[in-house]
Order: sequence, then C-alpha cells, then structure tokens
Amino acid sequence: MKINVKVHTNSSQKKIQKLDDVNYEIWMKEKPVKGKANKVLVKRLKKYFKKDIKIVSGFTSKKKIVEVK
Repeated sequence: MKINVKVHTNSSQKKIQKLDDVNYEIWMKEKPVKGKANKVLVKRLKKYFKKDIKIVSGFTSKKKIVEVK
C-alpha cells in the first residue's frame, strides 16, 4: 500500500493526522538536515502502522510517497 505524506518539520508539536485512506500529515520537531527528518518519519510511521516502511519518492520534499509493506 502506498500513502501520500505531507511533512511539517521544525514544528513545536509531534503528531500524525490521517486525512483519508491514503493521505496523512505529520508534524515533527526535527529539522530536515542530512536526512534526520526522514529517519524520524520512517521510525514514527513504522510505530503507527506496525509494519515496515519505505520512502518511495520525495526524499528532499515535504510531500512524500511512502510504501507500507
């Protein structure tokens, strides 16, 4: 299953909001420096879905496509 994720980095809050079946918004405190935000994104989504997660596209963008295995 592939989902669309909009990431809000450098935020004061940490939360995951499900907009519909395939669209999510995620707020995180980490800054998008040297892939740190992507690592946290994968970790949080892995915990949320309890499945393996892989970023398919959008490595340097706020809008990403993520595969949930």
